[in-house]
Amino acid sequence: MLFQIRSPFPGMAAFSKGKFAVQDNRDFIDRAESAAEKLHGEPITTEEISKNFALYGVQKRAEALERFDTELCGEIDSSPHSLRRRVQLMALRKKMGTVHEALRKARR
Repeated sequence: MLFQIRSPFPGMAAFSKGKFAVQDNRDFIDRAESAAEKLHGEPITTEEISKNFALYGVQKRAEALERFDTELCGEIDSSPHSLRRRVQLMALRKKMGTVHEALRKARR
């Protein structure tokens, strides 16, 4: 059984299975790429992430956007990789928000 526990570091989720706690400090894109690679053998693009997002129900999309917004509120450092990743995350969030609004207007 896997459950979320309080993490000593803000913005980092800690998960526990049995006796061991695992820190998952990857961002949304990293987690999606990892899951897709395990399932399909290759990482997923941000375009594919937004297409898959459209398949969620309205409640699941809203919850995903809330978690995504919480993740974006975390601190970033000024390294080039961190800034590029933040831009990618914000672009993906914008796409996902647009998809969610369009589907809500279509009552889906």
